[in-house]
Amino acid sequence: MEKGWIHPDLEDFFSSEMNRRDFLKSAGKVAMFALGFTLFNPLPDIPLQAAPRFSLYPFTLGVASGDPLPDSVVLWTRLATDPLNGGGYPPYNIPVKWEIAEDERFQRVVQTGTTVARPELGHSVHVDVNGLKPGHEYWYRFKSGSEISPVGRTKTAPSPQSRLTDFTFAFASCQQFEHGYYTAYRHMAREDLDLVVHLGDYIYEYGPHRYIASGGNIRKHHGRETKTLADYRNRYAQYRSDEDLKAAHANFPWLVVWDDHEVQNNYAAQMPERGRGGKDFLRRRAAAYQAYYEHMPLRRSSLPIGPDMRLYRRFTFGDLVEFNLLDTRQYRDNQVSNAKWSPPGMRSTAQNRSILGQKQEQWLMEGLKHSRARWNLLAQQVFFSQRVWREGNQRLLNMDTWDGYAASRHRLLQFLAQEKISNPVVITGDVHSSWACDLKTDFGDHRSETVGVEFVGTSITSGGDGSDTLRSARRMLRDNPHIRFFNNRRGYVRCRLTRNYCLTDYRVVPYVSRPHAPIVTRASFAVEHGKPGIQTAGTFDR
Repeated sequence: MEKGWIHPDLEDFFSSEMNRRDFLKSAGKVAMFALGFTLFNPLPDIPLQAAPRFSLYPFTLGVASGDPLPDSVVLWTRLATDPLNGGGYPPYNIPVKWEIAEDERFQRVVQTGTTVARPELGHSVHVDVNGLKPGHEYWYRFKSGSEISPVGRTKTAPSPQSRLTDFTFAFASCQQFEHGYYTAYRHMAREDLDLVVHLGDYIYEYGPHRYIASGGNIRKHHGRETKTLADYRNRYAQYRSDEDLKAAHANFPWLVVWDDHEVQNNYAAQMPERGRGGKDFLRRRAAAYQAYYEHMPLRRSSLPIGPDMRLYRRFTFGDLVEFNLLDTRQYRDNQVSNAKWSPPGMRSTAQNRSILGQKQEQWLMEGLKHSRARWNLLAQQVFFSQRVWREGNQRLLNMDTWDGYAASRHRLLQFLAQEKISNPVVITGDVHSSWACDLKTDFGDHRSETVGVEFVGTSITSGGDGSDTLRSARRMLRDNPHIRFFNNRRGYVRCRLTRNYCLTDYRVVPYVSRPHAPIVTRASFAVEHGKPGIQTAGTFDR
């Protein structure tokens, strides 16, 4: 966390030498002083600016909603007149009014209220509106002083007992700001969606031009590599200032999970990408997690506790679909071979290794076992299916993905098969390309049982313009027959769930290096209820 925003007791806490166990044991104290306590009991030395006046427009980062339940949804905004330089406000509490209505013109307002944008949370606002109708569309907005925010549209979840016949969502990931324009989000904003799921790498932590796209960078990161709370806040503000991203947030409720770049590339639990973990990295992780919370439409139950934040959670939409949002970064064992491609060995296949951690793994299996949904989605970050890369007689696997945690994946696949979980669908980000896979109980035997499917979405921008195919991908498809499709363009994935089918469209743009790209459906897939695996596929534009 950044100096100047931490309670004096916490300065002593962070400066003392301690191990990981001591750090986590004291995490409740961190939360009490740093964040949680001040949400309910404002510190007496922070004044309330009762009638704020803004020299510049304060709603520069737009509005968002998320975590929809049948009777509630979280509304979000952040006051920032100078978004790339800390937000532009002195440490005052600022009142913010909100209202939610059943029509876009706010003729039928159903609830209003006033909350406080606090400096401890970067003057962000998270309003958990309760008492709403299930499966209902709403519009919302904020007001502070004389300034009014843009209008957002959101939707509550249908009741779990309701018989739902149709549900459409899109998922996206990996939006390196420097690599291109967010045109895909502009197209997404025009879709008819019930929900958007973001699977991680919402920001990238690198300093300017430290990560170069294949065709060169066309935008520039503001500021240095993110390490402090101020750094992360400014980086989120730069990304959220993008008009196309703001449009996608304003039009639909979002479910969000992170991957690695929200903190640091390829980090694993308390271990940084390079070197040994310690208090410096845990301090960085705490700052990153707080900034993530500040900029996402998350409930107070996701409020960080020091360097820890409960992000895995579950959402049900009628009797049709249940989303299990997973966190494959915070609890994983450290990667083998520095997260590189390497042959599988005793370390990567050890039975006690987990990419989810024991508690989350048990939570996932218990939830799946008791699910009454027709479609059960696992929304997560890194490639789940096996991908073998052959070099001579060697079989190489990516140790940063589930391939580096073979026992963890095997336990889950066996569970899906034994418990006969209804229509498991894994949705994945991270790899900056599109893939579609059958999930096998034994990836080494193409005749083994198929228990579900995995749809891997490409990046919004990361990697630059991309291409339709790669020579290496043709080899990968040949050596991994359970992988049914590959494409290297940028975009997002749209899924429509019905009682009988999961219909999936890969929506891609031909370029991100300049704005105004058109969008096409590059491939479409159908999975039939009760018949695990990809049943039909097409590759066509429409």
